[in-house]
Amino acid sequence: MKQSEYIQSFIKGDWKSGIAVFLVALPLCLGIALASGAPLLAGLVAGIVGGTIVSLLSGSELSVSGPAAGLTIIVANAIIDLGSYPAFLVAVIFAGAIQILLGLLKLGKIGGFFPSSVIRGMLVAIGIVIILKQIPHAIGDDLDFIGEFEFDQKDGENTFTEILKSFADIKIGALLISLIGLVILFSWTKIGEKFRWMNAIPASLFVVVAGVVINESFPLWAADWFLGNSKDHMVNLPIFASSGEIWSGLVSPDWTFVSNPKVYFIAFTLAIVATLESLLSLEASDSLDPLKRISSPDRELLAQGTGNMVSGLLGGLPITSVIVRSSTNIYSGGKTRMSGFFHGILLLVAVLLLPLYLNKIPLACLASVLLYTGYKLAHPSAFKKVISEGWKQWVPFLVTVAVVVGVDLLWGIFIGTLVGLVFVMITNFSSVFSVFTNGNEILIKFQKDVTFLHKMTLKETLRKIPAGSEVFIDISKVHFMDHDIKLILDEFIATASERGIEADLKMKKI
Repeated sequence: MKQSEYIQSFIKGDWKSGIAVFLVALPLCLGIALASGAPLLAGLVAGIVGGTIVSLLSGSELSVSGPAAGLTIIVANAIIDLGSYPAFLVAVIFAGAIQILLGLLKLGKIGGFFPSSVIRGMLVAIGIVIILKQIPHAIGDDLDFIGEFEFDQKDGENTFTEILKSFADIKIGALLISLIGLVILFSWTKIGEKFRWMNAIPASLFVVVAGVVINESFPLWAADWFLGNSKDHMVNLPIFASSGEIWSGLVSPDWTFVSNPKVYFIAFTLAIVATLESLLSLEASDSLDPLKRISSPDRELLAQGTGNMVSGLLGGLPITSVIVRSSTNIYSGGKTRMSGFFHGILLLVAVLLLPLYLNKIPLACLASVLLYTGYKLAHPSAFKKVISEGWKQWVPFLVTVAVVVGVDLLWGIFIGTLVGLVFVMITNFSSVFSVFTNGNEILIKFQKDVTFLHKMTLKETLRKIPAGSEVFIDISKVHFMDHDIKLILDEFIATASERGIEADLKMKKI
């Protein structure tokens, strides 16, 4: 796209989706940093770099990057293992370099090997997880960070026990704010039809403003409902007295750890996990894109690698493309990379100029934004569509959903992919060639490329051909044939007469 087209797209509406992503990303950056055992500023640095640098370099127009909840355990363990956060930053920089190398080697295509049923299952599962994890925040239980996604939690609870526990101490103020937020979000389209001027306001921004106004009014008529008495229920940005204090708060890498072999092991782990999560998020973003654009995975790896190197140098957490941010961007009407870029600029402005004001935002109204995003991802129509496509699609789909919800994202993708590959193999075994019989005449017609996976099926088919048959083997449609398959066919043609079989082979015309 030309620069003028990006500017036009930003004016038309990308700024609105940028605000929505910013509101979601802000507490996620802080929460992920807290859960990782890193400085709060590190999460914000990663969000800013992911929003500005990575958005401009990305292979996708809609994917949004930042610190990822899926890496929190790896990061937390790595910091403990190395003994310091500055040492960990060296690993982040090297992880970025590895990703750049993967991009230069054109290895981004590995993302295309994940079955579509798994990608769709991942999106639906993330939607369900978002809903389940945000229910406690919607009713005022904010002890766990807002971006937590694992089933088993650090505090000994799990997703479902946490929900049950949260109902024991409902904060009426939080419940009221989140319910009003949900009503606004679900009715926004209809409101916009009656009052056209409302379309100029991002729905998520209206929800946040309404949440702030309602909470600030509680002391006037329901003091017990006020959420600002505790920072647990509010956005909690660090407040700096000056820009100089911010710069002094940035952590620099400890290059003395370059000789430590643990750094390279952690870097490799980070690079692989971050790469897989980014490529899957890229695939998911493409599937949600209303314009059905196809992103460049190799360019995405170059962008992610650059982002991680910059983030590490500035003291930030590792970066990946994040499905929660990306889906929020898409469902908020984002059309180009300008929405992701704008969200990064807003994060920078928030750190520099607005922490005092943003700390008045209740987490409950942000929970309503995430609940709405979760509903969009896990809409019942997604289940109906997959089920209508047959059991070979919905089985790996449901397996992926179950494992992501019941364990975590990476395990869900891994197991879902394994199940999906089993069904791919079954499909290939059954459809790579067809056998037609007419008396003693047999036609074996190959429909597509043949690999070693079809070796045993073909052997068994040829073994069962009775003596006295006239066999015609048509491989004219085959573009690729594995060497093992060719040997089997050659051997059959050569020995057919000994079995009393007349065999003929039709090759592809050159």
